[in-house]
Amino acid sequence: MAASCVAASELLNNIKQISALRPKASYAVRAVSTTSPQCHAQLPQRARSAPQQLVGVVGLEIHAQINSSTKLFSGAPVRFSAPPNSLVSFFDASLPGTLPAGYQITQQRLPIAVDGVLTYSLLGGKKRNQVMRKNVTIKQIQLEQDSGKSLHDDVRSQTLIDLNRAGVGLMELVMEPDMSCGEEAAAAVRELQLILQALGTCQGNMSEGQLRVDANVSVHRPGEPLGVRTEVKNINSIRYLARAIDYEIQRQIDVLQRGGTVQNETRAYDSKSGETLPMRDKEGLQDYRFMPEPNLPPLILYEDNASLPTGIDACQVVVVQKIKEGLPELPSVKRDRLVQTYGILPEHSFTLVNEDGLVDYFEAVLKATKKEPRKVIGWVTNELLGHLKQQDMSVWQSPISPSALAELLELQETGHISSSVAKQVFQEMWRSPGKTALQITQEQDLGLVSDTAQLHIICQKVVDSHPDEVHAIRSGNKKVLNKLMGLVQKETKGRADPVLIWKGAEATSVEI
Repeated sequence: MAASCVAASELLNNIKQISALRPKASYAVRAVSTTSPQCHAQLPQRARSAPQQLVGVVGLEIHAQINSSTKLFSGAPVRFSAPPNSLVSFFDASLPGTLPAGYQITQQRLPIAVDGVLTYSLLGGKKRNQVMRKNVTIKQIQLEQDSGKSLHDDVRSQTLIDLNRAGVGLMELVMEPDMSCGEEAAAAVRELQLILQALGTCQGNMSEGQLRVDANVSVHRPGEPLGVRTEVKNINSIRYLARAIDYEIQRQIDVLQRGGTVQNETRAYDSKSGETLPMRDKEGLQDYRFMPEPNLPPLILYEDNASLPTGIDACQVVVVQKIKEGLPELPSVKRDRLVQTYGILPEHSFTLVNEDGLVDYFEAVLKATKKEPRKVIGWVTNELLGHLKQQDMSVWQSPISPSALAELLELQETGHISSSVAKQVFQEMWRSPGKTALQITQEQDLGLVSDTAQLHIICQKVVDSHPDEVHAIRSGNKKVLNKLMGLVQKETKGRADPVLIWKGAEATSVEI
């Protein structure tokens, strides 16, 4: 009984946060690049489709697992990758004597929120750096139980049942068919994922089934009724979502252009082949049958304290205004703040917000260095993030702390090391987390060579060993000096001050 009370308490806390999505709030999202010709046709930098050309129409149904340690109506724990049927209470299994439900409990008829709007963004333009905002209508958000899982063993011709997920609390978000391609759908889902993670209502790990997407896809000619839709089920990756939708749109276009008919069916996406495959026919079948659940009292939301009935304690009910006032910084707000505060490009704000913990890392580096944000952003999004991606590590696992990176950037900013040496030191810091940038610089003698006389000698040596370049310079081709400067840097192993090299090169060329 105590465990059930804990589950109910956690559920109520999640419900309070979920209800904050009820108002028509605006949010934005990073671009998810695909090669979809249908989607690109919607972007302003390209010519729009001819009026009679078939275009895609996409709606989404998203199941987000509520961030709770127990199931919706039982004290059974929620944990990923547990042994089959090890997290099942008698109620979850609907055993006799437990007043079993025997069916999925859902809020389908009385959803917790309706008529919302999610604003997401795509990066368009020739350089993919123009922020383009789009809206998708959220028809409703409802709570429901997850179901068990069937495991088919073709070798033994058996079907086994795992009820570990039976009864796990879900939010189902139903989005209207306002999107036209995989890129738009992927961008909308990514933004929703970031919002739920910021609220703490869902961890959103798609690989663990915490966020699952069903895509309803059809094609039609603009101005005509929508076509027959197919449903692509249980897509567990944003990248695969974009690919599955774009494939399905093109498949339906090909069917119609051949004179065929698109079937109303459920399909699955095969990530290996990149194709959608038929699962079952939906013609003449009713997907779901609903009945009222008599044991659940209604959940009432109040807009603000002024709307509370007399005698109702505001601490004992869900008040939307109170929840809105306590919201954390949401993704779109964070992106706008980063651009306005630090002067970084919009596409960089997308990258920072998209990676968990990267904004905090970036701002921590800025606090410890005098280097301009526009210069720091390159180190964070290229060097640091590139290394993290290469080794499949999170920001929190980085062997280089924000303060350590700041120290490295300060050495470069104050002229102690060159930019090329800074990258060399970064590599060594990654391999040897215990060493600081200053230690590595001193141990390997990587400080800038600033002795003018020494640099003049090196420049003369380079000139003497490259007669062809000298001839080109004498013929008036001053661009060759850049090559000679590069050779000087090679001689000094990147330790020469570029300004002094240029002066030395000019002096040498005058002598030439």
